[in-house]
Amino acid sequence: MLEEERKYEVGQEFLLPDLSDAVPAGGRLVELPPVTLTATYLDTADLRLARAGVSLRHRRGDALPWTVKLPADSPGVRHEISRKGRPKAPPADLVALVTAYSRGVELTPAAVVQTVRRAYELRDDAGRVLVELADDAVSVLDGKRIRTTFREIEVERKLGERELLDRVESILTAAGAQAGGFTPKHVRALGAAAEGEPELVAPGELPAEPSAGDVVVAAIRRSTGRLLGHDPLVRLRAPVGDDDTAVHQMRVGCRRLRSDLRTFGPLVRKSWTRPLRDELKWLAGVLGQARDAEVLRARLSRTAAADPVSPLDPAAVARIDQVLATRHEAALAAVDEALGSARYLALVEALVDAARTPQLTGRAGRPATEVLPRLVARPWHRLTDGDDEVDGAADLDPAAPDERWHAVRINGKRARYAVDAVAGVLGGEAAKLARALAKVQDLLGEHQDAAIAAQTWLSIAELERSDHVTAVTAGRLFERERASVHAARAAFPAAWDRAARKRRTAWLR
Repeated sequence: MLEEERKYEVGQEFLLPDLSDAVPAGGRLVELPPVTLTATYLDTADLRLARAGVSLRHRRGDALPWTVKLPADSPGVRHEISRKGRPKAPPADLVALVTAYSRGVELTPAAVVQTVRRAYELRDDAGRVLVELADDAVSVLDGKRIRTTFREIEVERKLGERELLDRVESILTAAGAQAGGFTPKHVRALGAAAEGEPELVAPGELPAEPSAGDVVVAAIRRSTGRLLGHDPLVRLRAPVGDDDTAVHQMRVGCRRLRSDLRTFGPLVRKSWTRPLRDELKWLAGVLGQARDAEVLRARLSRTAAADPVSPLDPAAVARIDQVLATRHEAALAAVDEALGSARYLALVEALVDAARTPQLTGRAGRPATEVLPRLVARPWHRLTDGDDEVDGAADLDPAAPDERWHAVRINGKRARYAVDAVAGVLGGEAAKLARALAKVQDLLGEHQDAAIAAQTWLSIAELERSDHVTAVTAGRLFERERASVHAARAAFPAAWDRAARKRRTAWLR
């Protein structure tokens, strides 16, 4: 689940103001009995979790005493996952959730924090908790000795709107509370060492006149962060948006990084990139099986509902989905096995090292504007011109087999990734080309998904030839998918013409 909260620093003498003005009409403010919470935080010896904004703790007295908290996309928002378990035996699945941060290093007690909490609930007229405010008196323990103390206010959003958090904040700050950065209790308890740079280096800002190496390093760090950042969400089977999944995002991280290492090959040492690309290919392949199953299940639902006037047999659709669900579970089990392997741990270590100290060649020190267009031109020309095995996008036959369209899609993806990597630096027409290529890829992706789905529906019907209702349903699904294939082919020339305009691609020549 996602936890959204704000923290405020206050002195020991701070008087909590009256919060009644923040309570919605008809609601009430409820004061809860004080409680004492003792939490033991686990970390590596060099505090890898704390430095990454991650925590694994046991808190005595909670119904679910073990909790992992992971960073999310917004400040003050975290993924919170809790489990039962004995005090000295953290649940294996929670330990696995922090693998991308701990990299398999032993986790031991790093801090013990005791909190005397006085909590208040802002409820609506139906008694639902909208916001909870906790006034915490915190003691950092060293055995039985109190090493230091501090006080803070936490305001956590429950069922209320974010505007209610704003109203509570205005009351607190007017009374003298200091709103500031989001610093967890255990990080304050651990001190400066816990506030150091994380192991995984972020892309950071590029200089005003970046070298080619600066751009490549930023691309490596961006994709590595995307890949490892979605590791725990893949393990949790967590969605990352209305129409997206963690498996998809982790796979994209693999494929973008692998593509960038290929495109910018002259700027990085081959002896370093070759094994990394091989391992990324392995991981992307494992994730790909699960992703394909996700796409097919979502597509089945969408295609089956495409024509409400002519509905398909719901029982037959459900039977097809059950086959896909079984395949999906098997693919996810394979992902779990891969993420729990020594091979994956070694890859995580290599990725963190790649982001920290990428091995560049001497050519990487030259200006980005001088070097990068030539390197991006290679995947671009392969997309436009093709070769003996793959058609060029400009010459793609509308009646060509699906496989030829898919081959162009692969080249298009590589070209798009390459242009994306440099668009932020080169700007102008490069940025416009990146956007145009994204639309081309959307069409080619729709074409491939529809073509694969069409064959899948028929193959599932083949499993039970005596089930005529399912066979008819599969046939109708097939025809709808082929209509999508033809629609994508019809729309492709216009999308390609917009991408391939001379003024948009002149920088590549």
